[in-house]
Amino acid sequence: MEPGTSDSRDDTDGLKPLLAAVLKQNEELLAQVKALLARIAELEARNGQPPKTPDNSSLPPSRGQKTNVEAPLAKKARKGRAGVTRALCANPDVTRDVYAERCGCGASLSVTGQILAHPYDHIDLPPIKPVTTRINLHKTQCPCCERRVTAKPPAGMQPGSPFGPGVVALVTYLHACQMISFARMIEVLDGVFGLTISEGAIANMLARTEPLFAAEANKIAARVRASDVIASDETSARVKGKTWWQWTFGCATAVYHVIAPTRGKCVATGFLGATKPKVWLSDRYGGQGRLADAHQYCL
Repeated sequence: MEPGTSDSRDDTDGLKPLLAAVLKQNEELLAQVKALLARIAELEARNGQPPKTPDNSSLPPSRGQKTNVEAPLAKKARKGRAGVTRALCANPDVTRDVYAERCGCGASLSVTGQILAHPYDHIDLPPIKPVTTRINLHKTQCPCCERRVTAKPPAGMQPGSPFGPGVVALVTYLHACQMISFARMIEVLDGVFGLTISEGAIANMLARTEPLFAAEANKIAARVRASDVIASDETSARVKGKTWWQWTFGCATAVYHVIAPTRGKCVATGFLGATKPKVWLSDRYGGQGRLADAHQYCL
């Protein structure tokens, strides 16, 4: 063996770990270069496209960039005119005269000689509370015929439902005119009036008012039928998940509504009965034709 051969082999063996580390680092750099080239290609492909926003992509609304709002331009001053305030009540429930009592210097002021300086109205609602009246009906024995006689209840306070006409009128108005549901009605009556009521009680109230409204509706229908000129129209309406039709028959002083499951002419002829007006006003739908002596189409 020649001198120096062993030392050269040892040097080569010591370079192997360094060479392996360099090769590994080279592989990692090549992977990064490939990733960067792919990213560059992606960006170049998207060059000129609008940025992603919640309006054109799946980004959530919270990621949207809001533009700065410029300061509003100064508005042109309007020409002055006399202000309009609420008119004073003609018949106030209570009037309070308030007089100046003391000057800023400390001197007491006399009521005599003070003139009106500033009248104004203060409007408020009193505490709204239902009035509960306990009715105690007594009975006794007639000394003449020995029959048991019970007192008659006061007018408008008969036994049965505890709710009087004021409560019934309010419930009917809120439900029929303001479209308030039974559940919300319970909250309103409890929150505003301190009145505890159930959905069943509301349903019973509305059922009791139905004959009264039906009687008035019959009067309205008779007034419309007696008119020489009747106008009509119809539109779809949803009733319990099905398509029905709301018809209106009107004259100069009244309008009668009909909810029917059909759009057929039978609704109009059923409303008229034996009557026949002089003029019928409607659109060109055939179900509303030939119902009077003459027909005026809607303009």
